[in-house]
Amino acid sequence: MPPVSGETATRRPAPHRKRGEGQWALGYREPLNKNEENKKNDDGLNVRQRILDIYSKQGFDSIDPADLRGRFRWYGLYTQRRPGIDGGKTAVLEPEELDDRYFMLRVRIDGGQLSNPQLRAIADVSRKYARGTADVTDRQNIQLHWIEIENVPAIWETLESAGLSTTEACGDTPRVILGCPLAGIDSGEVIDATPQIAEVQGRYIGDPAFSNLPRKYKSVISGCAAQCTVHEINDVAFVGVLSAQGEPGYDLWVGGGLSTNPMIGKRLGAFVDPEQVAEVWAGVTSVFRDYGYRRLRHRARIKFLVADWGPERFREVLEKEYLGYALEDGPAPEAPRGGLRDHVGVHPQRDGRYYVGFAPRVGRLSADTLDTIAGLAARYGSGDVRTTTEQKMVILDVPGDRAGELAAELEAAGLATRPSVFRRHMMACTGIEFCKLAIVETKNRAMDLISELERRLPDFTEPVTINVNGCPNSCARIQTADIGLKGSLVTGPDGRQTEGFQIHLGGSLAGGDGSASGFGRKVRGLKTTAEGLPDYVERVLRRFGAAREPGETFAAWTLRASEEDLS
Repeated sequence: MPPVSGETATRRPAPHRKRGEGQWALGYREPLNKNEENKKNDDGLNVRQRILDIYSKQGFDSIDPADLRGRFRWYGLYTQRRPGIDGGKTAVLEPEELDDRYFMLRVRIDGGQLSNPQLRAIADVSRKYARGTADVTDRQNIQLHWIEIENVPAIWETLESAGLSTTEACGDTPRVILGCPLAGIDSGEVIDATPQIAEVQGRYIGDPAFSNLPRKYKSVISGCAAQCTVHEINDVAFVGVLSAQGEPGYDLWVGGGLSTNPMIGKRLGAFVDPEQVAEVWAGVTSVFRDYGYRRLRHRARIKFLVADWGPERFREVLEKEYLGYALEDGPAPEAPRGGLRDHVGVHPQRDGRYYVGFAPRVGRLSADTLDTIAGLAARYGSGDVRTTTEQKMVILDVPGDRAGELAAELEAAGLATRPSVFRRHMMACTGIEFCKLAIVETKNRAMDLISELERRLPDFTEPVTINVNGCPNSCARIQTADIGLKGSLVTGPDGRQTEGFQIHLGGSLAGGDGSASGFGRKVRGLKTTAEGLPDYVERVLRRFGAAREPGETFAAWTLRASEEDLS
């Protein structure tokens, strides 16, 4: 077990950082900002008891502001945006002016794995306490809205009785662990990561040793041959590979992330045996906890530490100061199989049965739809359901002679198993409807865009990804999309400020080892109003179709296209 935070003050200082970054390992323990002060005053995990004993009984007005806008996140609770506040006020108003008296609640689903009782429990909570809302996120969680503090204890009781949790679904903590939804059933997988995800989740989630990290912390453990968990842009990732001896294990990555300063993760060049994963995960997390930068929030992610140290230095500190042994050198992952990472459609499992992946519209569901999915999964398969990192879902263990019938029932319920390229490859964040950081509306804009593109370009088949984000923080991964749309206020035809998007073009994650991954191209001044979005996307896709070379991808074309072609 890596040393807990109190044991780090005498460590040898890291040579590449100046004083004043608030690194615990260098002995700097005094908080340098309000967030760090709040965490020092009281561990976020302690807020649960106050919710149970005080806030749920005395109501919203009894909540301490430090809990409301800080520690509540340790249990997946964020205040929603108050209705009627336009995007121009997002960066102007104080938090208490943006807060609604309702909450978003994030249910963590590690590895995207849901049993039938768990899915029904979420549907039950959605119907009783969340006005029927449900969104599948690109981190395999399900988010609910319109939650009242008085109902949180009952919600926890329902979820926890089914084996679900909201613990550390948000906050400066180890958030949900991404995993392949086909773990254990895909005949092409390198390794089934289910045991490793379960061990890390069981040992360390909710552990006070890791409940005060410098910032959010995103993990991946996956053996998927299609690399569906986008390991390149996570804080720590264990990627399935075969050792030099042909034994399955993991290649270790650290320091990926997007937001306003995107970075591709770095390979440490280390091979991790399956039985080592939990302690190596704890070691990497401890390096971040102890050496991470705690002075400025916008530089507190692990990617900044890795960028300053480099992968060699990070591996040296991990091995010498935390693990106590050297990791074996190992190979890089192979290129992703098939090129598509969403697992949509009807496909064989290793046991002869089939899985059926389907596409809700930009992840938006309802309580009734969740119940429909649970019912279909129980009637046609084992009842097990999975969520993906592309806001999609998968039903497992379907007999081959019934897979077509299930697909037809899903289609009838509005859940496409053979979606258009636009529906299949479009994602959207929560947007201004609920999010206090957002500037523009996203979900409905994206759904309207799907419908318009299906009507205007019915024969377009190239898998171009279109990701819609309501602010610069890239929850919908705009920098890695073929067409990334960042919400902003733009000047409309009448000269007034209106909702719109800055446009990123040609981002991609490819190659497995990160060498072919990139954040695309930004053309100066390339923006569109929200109303003009369908016209812009149609125009640039038609130009691509007319000018592309044989086999050329949209991302490759954007790199050589003129600014006029992209305008």
